[in-house]
Amino acid sequence: MKFYYYVHTGHRIGLDRFRRACTIIRSLGDIDITLLCSDYRIAQVARDFGVDKSVGIDVVRNIPHIAVHGDKMIFDSEEANPIMLDDMRNFFSTFIRISDDKDDNKKQNELLISPYLEEEGICSSYVIDDKYFVNHEKTIKIAYFFGDDDYEKDIEKHLDFIQDLKPDILLGFYYFLDYEEFLKKTFSNYYEFEEYDEVIQKSEILITASPQAVLENLASGGKPIYIQREDYTSKFQPLFRKFGVPIIKDYNKNYLYLVLETLSRDKYKNVIQNGDKIADFIKECIK
Repeated sequence: MKFYYYVHTGHRIGLDRFRRACTIIRSLGDIDITLLCSDYRIAQVARDFGVDKSVGIDVVRNIPHIAVHGDKMIFDSEEANPIMLDDMRNFFSTFIRISDDKDDNKKQNELLISPYLEEEGICSSYVIDDKYFVNHEKTIKIAYFFGDDDYEKDIEKHLDFIQDLKPDILLGFYYFLDYEEFLKKTFSNYYEFEEYDEVIQKSEILITASPQAVLENLASGGKPIYIQREDYTSKFQPLFRKFGVPIIKDYNKNYLYLVLETLSRDKYKNVIQNGDKIADFIKECIK
């Protein structure tokens, strides 16, 4: 009987789920778990994120080519339809699903990790690595991290939205080489993908379309501003409103500037360190 963690990743979906998967796997210590990614490229470098075992499987339907009936699974993806999810609940002896939907509900033969739901069989929590709960010196005044994916080159399309602020920019994992060169020439201060942690921890203000980066910067004592992308889920908005995180839609530059003029750390609520809670929940589930 083996233990797997499937996460949806890729050049059109980014690495938010991957980052929280790595956080959860690291928190489980020496438990033998294999991370399954829908992208071979990130699976090849998962060891750099503290994950010893990782496999690229291309699409979610390939999970049965790796796992066998009775194995255990943590599942973080919105790819599967209700029929496929029900099949997986019956296929795995333990099926733990991660949900970002406040209107979701726990189904039979599954367990949930959710920041919104509370009942038996649900761990009411959000995922942030313990390393962010340290007040690092804020040496970066304003940083812009659109996300790990920008296939449509939206940063370039909406340069006017951010350029006048002269922010430092953090490059993403899936950016094209020619696009990276353009951004490096456009922004005077830039950081490579490998410097993600440093930028998140040391940014006083982080403007980002990455939900995971919002939570991590907030835990680090920063003042994140969330950019709601048209091609990204809006399911994080209730959670961000709870924490006082400003949300910018449609690249509304005027509203962004208004937010910046009135931005205060006092308007934010503190996030809670939940790493042990999630790890204990999972360990209890897989006994």
